[in-house]
Amino acid sequence: MTRSRRVPRLTLAAFSVAVVLGGANFVAVRLSNQELAPFWGAGLRFGLAAVLFVIIALVLRLPWPRGRLLAITAVYGALAFAIPYALMYWALTQATAGTATVVMAGVPLVTLLLAVTQRLERFTMRSVGGSVLAIGGVVWMVLGSQGVGAPVGAVLAMLVATVVIGQSIIMGKRLSANHPAMTNAVAMLFAAPLLIVLSAMAGEAWVLPGQPDVVVALAYLVTLGSVGLFVLVLLVVRTWTSSATSYMFVLFPLVTLGLAAWLIDEPLTLPAVLGAALVMTGVWFGALSGTKAGISD
Repeated sequence: MTRSRRVPRLTLAAFSVAVVLGGANFVAVRLSNQELAPFWGAGLRFGLAAVLFVIIALVLRLPWPRGRLLAITAVYGALAFAIPYALMYWALTQATAGTATVVMAGVPLVTLLLAVTQRLERFTMRSVGGSVLAIGGVVWMVLGSQGVGAPVGAVLAMLVATVVIGQSIIMGKRLSANHPAMTNAVAMLFAAPLLIVLSAMAGEAWVLPGQPDVVVALAYLVTLGSVGLFVLVLLVVRTWTSSATSYMFVLFPLVTLGLAAWLIDEPLTLPAVLGAALVMTGVWFGALSGTKAGISD
C-alpha cells in the first residue's frame, strides 16, 4: 500500500476523533461554567493548554515563528480561541450544550461562503438553499421551542462565533504546513491574555475549581479538549479543504446531545431534535451534498 492511500485514512481517523472531542467540549464547558466565570474559565483553559503546547514545542525543539508568520499566528489565535470562545463560554451560561452545538453546526456553511468570497472555493446555489434551512432551524429553536433553552442573545453570540471560527479555519489552512504544536502554542499564548483581560474588565472572580466534576471538566478541556482537538484540526486541514474540515461541526450535535442527556440530565426534547435535524439538513444540503470532500490523496 502506498503512502498516498494511507493519508486519507489517517485524516478520516483524525477527523472522527476530533468530532468526539469537539462534541464533548460543549458539555465540559457547561460543567466548567457551574463554578468558573465564563471569560475566566476560557482564559484559564487556554492559558494552561498554552503551557502544555510550549513544553511540547521545547521538547521537540521546534523553531518559533518570527516576523509576518508570527503576526499571522497571533491573528489566528484571536480568531480561533479568544473571540469565539469568549462568546461561546458566555452563551453557554444561558443556553444548553445541545443548543450550542446545533447553532454551531452552521460553521461548515459559513466557512464555505467565506471561502467563496475569498475566491478559495466555488459558489453553488446549494449554499443559498442550505442557508435558508439552517436559519429556519435556528428560528425554530429560539421561537418555536421552550424546551431548548436558547435566549436570543445567546444564539446571536453563537452565530457571531460561527463566522469567526469559519474564518479561523481558513486561516488555519494557511498555517497548516507548520507544526501544529508550535502554531497552537503561539496562538494560545496570544489568546489567553486577551480572555484574562476581558475577564478583569467584566469584574469576574478569579477562583480555581473546587467541585470534583468541574475539576475533571477543566482537566479534559485543557488536555483532550484543547491540546488534542486543535492538533487534530490543523492536521485535518493540512489535507482537506477549509470547508471540508469544518464539516465536523455538523456532527458535534450528535455527540453533545447524547452526552448532555447522559451526564448532566439535559432534556432531549422533540423541538431540540427537530431543530437539530433542520439545521444539519441545511448544512448538509448547502455544504456537503454535491461537493467533493477535498481530500488530497
